[in-house]
Amino acid sequence: MHRLELLNRLRRYKTGFIEEAGFVRRSIDFIEQHEDCFYRELWPAHVTGSSWVVNPARSHVLMLHHKKHDQWFQPGGHADGQSDVLAVALRETMEETGLAPEVFRLLSEDIFDVDIHAIPPMANDPAHQHIDIRFVIEIDDRLAVPGNDESHQVLWVPLHQVSRFNNNRSTWRMLEKTRRMRAQLDWRHAG
Repeated sequence: MHRLELLNRLRRYKTGFIEEAGFVRRSIDFIEQHEDCFYRELWPAHVTGSSWVVNPARSHVLMLHHKKHDQWFQPGGHADGQSDVLAVALRETMEETGLAPEVFRLLSEDIFDVDIHAIPPMANDPAHQHIDIRFVIEIDDRLAVPGNDESHQVLWVPLHQVSRFNNNRSTWRMLEKTRRMRAQLDWRHAG
């Protein structure tokens, strides 16, 4: 995926969440203005990729307690110059879960969520923003998830408990989208 492909995906992406619609517009503007948007050295912002990982029943999501930020998040990270943000999300999910890519089921190549969030200054990095492009992946929650050294812990969290781990607005938004996915899944099984 080239930068123009990401711009096309963002232009096609529709959301019913007004705050996210603003993030999409800001992301497009920033990416149009910065050819080097995939490099973490670009300040005040750069593009990152992450995965919202659900189980087949859509009753749990996979969350990692990141050491560096001491918070619970979905798998994801820096593009490091790679312009295929979907590949970045998959790579980061593989690295952070410790699972092989063949156990991932990409539910859609379409964008699942877009968020722009602030990152505080750390080490030599100034405060900046991540333009996080998110995709949704399914993993069988019966598999052991070893994680890696970037996280204290990796857990399958029931939907009704996610806000206890992370109650920020972007997590709530992805949780709402997951609830809608689950309702569609339940409706299909009932019919």
